[in-house]
Amino acid sequence: MTLRRAFAITVLTLVVLASVGAGFVPGFSYAEQHREFISSGPSAHFPLGTDDLGRDRLARLLSATRVSLLLAAAAGVAALILAVVAGGTAGYWGGWWDVLVTRAIDLLLSLPWLFLLLAARALLPLNVAPLTALVVTYALLAALGWAAPARVVRAGVRSFRESEFVLRARAEGATEFRILLRHVVPNLRPILLAQFWTSIPVFVLTEANLGFLGLSAGEPFPTWGSLLRELQNPLLVRPEAFATVGAIALSVLCFKLISPKGGLPV
Repeated sequence: MTLRRAFAITVLTLVVLASVGAGFVPGFSYAEQHREFISSGPSAHFPLGTDDLGRDRLARLLSATRVSLLLAAAAGVAALILAVVAGGTAGYWGGWWDVLVTRAIDLLLSLPWLFLLLAARALLPLNVAPLTALVVTYALLAALGWAAPARVVRAGVRSFRESEFVLRARAEGATEFRILLRHVVPNLRPILLAQFWTSIPVFVLTEANLGFLGLSAGEPFPTWGSLLRELQNPLLVRPEAFATVGAIALSVLCFKLISPKGGLPV
């Protein structure tokens, strides 16, 4: 492990632990309004100050970090499972299924994600629960985000389809499904890890864009995207509001450093 990766893993671990641990601190609420501290600056009690409703910025930032990172990771896992199922079976069995999956991948990669998410999110009722809206958003991200890793998985499976260990397993009477699941897919572990670590910052930034436009979780539930909405009016922005930008940039950088290099050509 390189020093850069070790540093990125350490920083990201501390960020996750801080955001998760903040949820267990009594009185550290992202929704509680302190009427006597409306738009106050940083202090010992409020290290990042409060917003225009008197809510603790630090509490909201840590809660948004927890929600955005955990749900982005969950969406990354879901997208990777879809990619392994679709890309793996297409690359291994080929034929009409390979053609169908390849066309679906090409279609999804050619479509503008943001416009599709905007249209899908706009179809939800206005009074939908904030958590439901957030789960739907990340479910849509997973449903759209499997195409790119599926293409990589398909290429990897095709390169192993006629390899020596596959032919040996086939000669010993193993079923094709068992060969794919127990012998081929485990050999793609480095590629799958690279695709997983790459997908998380993509999902994080996509949700941040939606939240900035007001199409993520509603108030008072915080996400990185919803916190960025404070920056829409540059005349009223306080310097501590840029802490969200720093948190997003730091997390994306850490994921970039953690992501393994290399992969199979498509």
